[in-house]
Amino acid sequence: MTSEFAFIEALRAIATNPAARGLADDAAVIEIGGETLVLTMDTIVETVHCLPGDPAADVAWKLVAVNVSDLAAKGAEPVGCLVSYALGDEEWDHGFLEGLQQAATHFAIPLLGGDTVRMPQGAPRSFSLTAIGRGPKGCAIPSRCGAKPGDRVWVSGTIGDAGLGLAILSGHRFAARSDPVTADWLVRRYRRPAPDVVLGIALAPHVTAMMDVSDGLLVDSRRMAEASGAGIVISVESVPLSDAHREVAGQDLDARLAAMTAGDDYCLLFTAPPQRTAQIRKAAAGLGCEVSAIGSVGGGAGLALVHNGEPIPLPGHLGYQH
Repeated sequence: MTSEFAFIEALRAIATNPAARGLADDAAVIEIGGETLVLTMDTIVETVHCLPGDPAADVAWKLVAVNVSDLAAKGAEPVGCLVSYALGDEEWDHGFLEGLQQAATHFAIPLLGGDTVRMPQGAPRSFSLTAIGRGPKGCAIPSRCGAKPGDRVWVSGTIGDAGLGLAILSGHRFAARSDPVTADWLVRRYRRPAPDVVLGIALAPHVTAMMDVSDGLLVDSRRMAEASGAGIVISVESVPLSDAHREVAGQDLDARLAAMTAGDDYCLLFTAPPQRTAQIRKAAAGLGCEVSAIGSVGGGAGLALVHNGEPIPLPGHLGYQH
């Protein structure tokens, strides 16, 4: 079976338009009529990106959110979206519509159109959404390719909560050690991610590179390092964990590595020169958002980890890949 990496490599020979950014980013960027538009598309497949028992409304929310997350990483304001929907039973369809409306309202991204299909009997449900955004004014649209030696590495929010939510839903031992309120909060982090578009817009003028964390902090950091032709070093103890994560899974090295490889965080990973630290913290604080400096950019072109100042080996599994 062709790997995701190999297939994308083959696609680069076709996607030669400059708007495609060499397929080295999560979105296309195109200039039309004096406007800079950002276009992205993500797909959710049942049993791959969501569980068969996930409520239809939550699946719809997540479909919108994962695309909005890509817009946030470009500092782009949502303009609209197109949805490809696989029809199910009437109750499921109504639930999906309810979640779609909730998400479109929450993220201020109007539904503009799309397509409907009927899947073969018994096939897993599959949904796609194309999101369109308006690029930031007065600054370049960030890519994952711009990290420079000397930059600091930052992340927004907390890492690993969605992974724990999925573990709880999957019957992992964490389910037995978490109280219902904490478990519900973690499950919601998995089912209803909340990327912050306004934060992405506020950070765009200050960053050298930015992308969202979707497949896991470590694998996405390595992607940024390789795309930038630079080396990224992450201090494991600096990676932010929520109180809920500490309560349920702890915060030792194993717990932190598990959080950093879990995926579905949909927070922002970005780099910036040290002299931009004050502006970054001020922009985040003004929006009530948390950002954490978790590492640095150096020479080379890969990912390395340190824990309490000492180098440690990368885990065998860095995150999700198709």
